[in-house]
Amino acid sequence: MNAKRRRWLWWLALLAVLGFALLARGYWNATRDPVVRTATVGVTAWPEGQPPLRILLLSDTHVAGPDMPPERLARIMAGLNRLRPDLVLVAGDLVSEKRLATRIYTPRDVVAPLAKLHAPLGVVVTPGNHDHWFAPDALRDELERLGVRVLQNEAIKLGPLIVGGIDDDYSGHDDVPKTLAAMDALGSGVPLIVSHSPDVIPAIRRPVAGVFAGHTHCGQIRFPFVGAITYVSRYGDRFACGDMTENGQRIFVGAGLGTSILPLRFLTPPDVWLVTLGPRVTPDG
Repeated sequence: MNAKRRRWLWWLALLAVLGFALLARGYWNATRDPVVRTATVGVTAWPEGQPPLRILLLSDTHVAGPDMPPERLARIMAGLNRLRPDLVLVAGDLVSEKRLATRIYTPRDVVAPLAKLHAPLGVVVTPGNHDHWFAPDALRDELERLGVRVLQNEAIKLGPLIVGGIDDDYSGHDDVPKTLAAMDALGSGVPLIVSHSPDVIPAIRRPVAGVFAGHTHCGQIRFPFVGAITYVSRYGDRFACGDMTENGQRIFVGAGLGTSILPLRFLTPPDVWLVTLGPRVTPDG
């Protein structure tokens, strides 16, 4: 073997090692424990005498092999109880049917880990696009069997909160006016909205204490200087990720827990949001 051929083989071997290391790093990022992000929202019309409430937002659990078997999700859910949330909002995409999945689970297996969550005001789910593409009726039946409330352009009053759940925008199941009407029918309370996709936000057109969403995965795969491959949003990066305020409206978009298409994450660790709602503090106290 001549020297030139040996050099090419060494370069190919080096590239193969670097490629494997990159994929391994991406898989490690996808399977690490979620980052817990925190925020506080001051509500002007907070009920007198009502203690602050902790709202836990999680999304995009995407149960599927290899990166999110039900056992891993159950462990994450049990660990999140240490945050002592008063209400858990799950912003859709419970399942993944990605082509590279090593295993697709049944609706019962997908939903079962949510039974590990404990919150005095309960757990509320709005479906995502992958849920609608998979088995929406079966998923809803399993959720309701566990006592989880599913909101599809509906609303529910939980303590001092009025929670509106907008069905998935990406698959065309959303109905913002119907959801707002359902919230109005419940009378007075602190309004919140949960939706899988943040693309519904421009259609809400009235302030609520907070809008909670997922779907974007905060890009899932992002590269330095380049950014994300996609946010799967018709608004680009407008509602891409994190704690945002637009026209006075507080918005939280989570990176999610699972993955879509590829079981990899780069520069976007899994996360959840713990948002504390309480009375707005004025400068004069």
